[in-house]
Amino acid sequence: MELTRRSMVVYGLLVAVWVLVAGWQIEEHERFNSAAKTDLRNRSKDIANTVSALIRGLRFRREGGVFFERLEPVLNELVNGRTNELVKSSELLSIALLNAAGEPIAWAGKLPDLNQKDLMQEGERWGKRTVTLVNPVDLGAIVTSEGVTNPAFVLPKFSELTNVIREGRGFSRRESRPEEGSTNAVSSATNGVEAGGTNVATAGERDNRRKEGEARPRRPGFFRNMDEKEYQSLMEKRALHGVLLTLSTDTVQALCDRDFWLRIIIILLATVLVGGSGMVWHNLTKVSDLQIRLVRASELNTHLKEMNLAAAGLAHETRNPLNIIRGLAQMISKQEDAAPEIRKRSREILDETDKVTAQLNEFINYSRPREVRRTPLVLTAVVGEVVRALNYDVEEKKIRVEVKGDVFNIEADEQLLRQALFNLILNAIQAVNGSGAIQIIVARNNAGEGWIEVRDNGPGVAPEHRAEIFKPYFTTQKTGTGLGLAVVQQIVLAHGWEIECVPNEPRGAVFRIRHLKLAV
Repeated sequence: MELTRRSMVVYGLLVAVWVLVAGWQIEEHERFNSAAKTDLRNRSKDIANTVSALIRGLRFRREGGVFFERLEPVLNELVNGRTNELVKSSELLSIALLNAAGEPIAWAGKLPDLNQKDLMQEGERWGKRTVTLVNPVDLGAIVTSEGVTNPAFVLPKFSELTNVIREGRGFSRRESRPEEGSTNAVSSATNGVEAGGTNVATAGERDNRRKEGEARPRRPGFFRNMDEKEYQSLMEKRALHGVLLTLSTDTVQALCDRDFWLRIIIILLATVLVGGSGMVWHNLTKVSDLQIRLVRASELNTHLKEMNLAAAGLAHETRNPLNIIRGLAQMISKQEDAAPEIRKRSREILDETDKVTAQLNEFINYSRPREVRRTPLVLTAVVGEVVRALNYDVEEKKIRVEVKGDVFNIEADEQLLRQALFNLILNAIQAVNGSGAIQIIVARNNAGEGWIEVRDNGPGVAPEHRAEIFKPYFTTQKTGTGLGLAVVQQIVLAHGWEIECVPNEPRGAVFRIRHLKLAV
């Protein structure tokens, strides 16, 4: 339970680290996007300041107006020519000069939709690939000789001014009419200034204006005689209030996408690191658990060895009293003056003593350590000697034994191999009845390994017993001790071989020993 709690704490810390890294990367990406948008806003302000400076260079020094014909090529050059590095880097798509109502006065490029509330209220609108920003225009103040400030505005096109001139509503009576098509003449007329810099209006008119307390801005010569309401309406439409810029966001979006995938890669690396750390910790816990189990198994194995040695010693010491009991019973059974009943009981004691002695001998043999001393042996020769040792039992039950196969040498302990074959053949003899048959087949798999089989035509071994037949004290015979096949398996495993029990068709059992190492 303590190890489980520790693992839960470690896994919780790893998950917390992953969450912190992922949250940090998401926050950094949002910060990067915000910084990219802020940078685009700052560049739009720089462009607006550049436009304001250009307009200040083009407008009239006193009246504050600028001709549309002079402004239009400058705006087109900013949008289409992109000679300015600042504008070029910002990817300017369109530019428009707005009045106080948000209506365009002059523009270049494709105008965006100006009727949306977010653009007018917030001053910006972000689309999929473009952004539209509205910046105030800074043209400075122009103070007239009367001490009033003229508004900055854009004069209509020259063709429109020509119509005003023809109608006779634009000039004062004492102002000379400019020649059509002459930009210098129009500029002189609009400024209303003589060569000496004195206003063309008479001194009496100026005195009348001052007496009336007129504080309105100085009008250009084109609109000096225009009605006040009409002039104010015109100024509201033509006065500069802001600069609208439409910029491409492709470059910014590319940078944001690159940053996004960079953050994703960092999160994936953090995921791999956290997952790998979790797997390492899991393996460490499993290894620690296995080490603890191995230590416990080693302690248990040591304890079992000690118990095995103690049991073997006890069995060995028990044989001596059994031998004395057997000798006394044998003496009693041979006395001539003993009663028949006593002789009968003495023979029964002898039989039971022999059974117990046999079981003790098998137990001692099973508990004895298997030290393998390998020597080259002819396998068929060892099999023949074991069959001859069991010849009495074979003839008694009239069993036919057949040995066949290849002749080759193997590396094995001769005494242990004899004991294993003796137990297997004896087990087959006990399994078959009269007219039974036993086959011992010896063959090789390849140049390095061989195998041996002991076949019988007895009742065979039930499928559910094949996995347990090699366990100690498991037997299907009434007279068996259940240690014979267990000893065989000990000897086989000590040599590094394998043994299995399979059915012998149509009836009987097959005990096959595999991976016998051939002697060179």
